[in-house]
Amino acid sequence: MKGIVYYQDQRAGVVEQTDEGYRFQYDPEYISAPGAKLVSQTLPLKSEAYISKTMFPFFDGLIPEGWLLDVAIETWKINPRDRMTLLLTVCRDCIGAVKVIKQG
Repeated sequence: MKGIVYYQDQRAGVVEQTDEGYRFQYDPEYISAPGAKLVSQTLPLKSEAYISKTMFPFFDGLIPEGWLLDVAIETWKINPRDRMTLLLTVCRDCIGAVKVIKQG
């Protein structure tokens, strides 16, 4: 399961769930663009992939909480523990500069 990460409508990279956990990698074109911004202070610009056994805190923080999360779970019938599906479903129109759109 993969999502394209955009920073202010520029494709910045790809976040994905793998058999081992999670992976985020910036696109080479994004990194080399003048004035490229970090999507998060915890994910500095680098060409190598970030790998984690758990959802990256930055991306997990994009998922709404409280009653908004309840609405998303009920509307789309998503398991609240399925953080990647929640990220790809509700974070295509986030508040702020970053959005994540399901690939494919």
